[in-house]
Amino acid sequence: MLKRTIKFCCLVVVALSTSSCFDILEEINLNKDGSGTLLFTVNMSKSKTKIASLMLLDSVNGYKVPTEDDIELALNDVVKHLEKSEGISNIKKTKDFENYIFSVSCNFEDITSLNGITSELIKEQNRREKTSFNTSNFAYDASQRVFERKFKYDSSIKKSFDYLKKEDKKVFQDASFTSIYRFQEPVRTASNSNAKIAPSKKAVMLRVDAMSFILGEKTIQNKIKLIN
Repeated sequence: MLKRTIKFCCLVVVALSTSSCFDILEEINLNKDGSGTLLFTVNMSKSKTKIASLMLLDSVNGYKVPTEDDIELALNDVVKHLEKSEGISNIKKTKDFENYIFSVSCNFEDITSLNGITSELIKEQNRREKTSFNTSNFAYDASQRVFERKFKYDSSIKKSFDYLKKEDKKVFQDASFTSIYRFQEPVRTASNSNAKIAPSKKAVMLRVDAMSFILGEKTIQNKIKLIN
């Protein structure tokens, strides 16, 4: 799904590179047995007026502006990949062309199923580009009640960013990545210093601005200890 997600984001965001405000949201609801639901959302509602105008053009800054059909095809590509992934079910997509909010959701049987969505794509990325990204994005130890969002920063992230044109870099100035993880048990601790535990103690939110992520100043890695 990583490659397809990148394709989707490029279609919707990079092509509309004069619109520099977008948010990516990763939500997971985890059950005690390790099953759960995943929701991935790209939200550009803050720039919807500008995007609506740009959608009338053929190209911007040398990039072809995607049509609604292009975005629909990209979403369908993500869904098709999920349908072929073991342990993944109840796949849904939503599209809001008025506010430019797009999402894909699914159920997963266990963390292995969740990791299986991207593992082969990440392996190919590491082999081809000589990078060292984690092939397992998540871990869950049911006996110890520990959930982990894994991430190992790779300098190729900044190198790829440095290759972009000045105008294209503006896309990421006000962009952000937010993760929200919900649990059935209360949270004891979260290892990421930027993470916030909800008043209910059953959810953890982490928001990282895109530039801090690209430069390696902040990470999305987080180890969450639940109360037994």
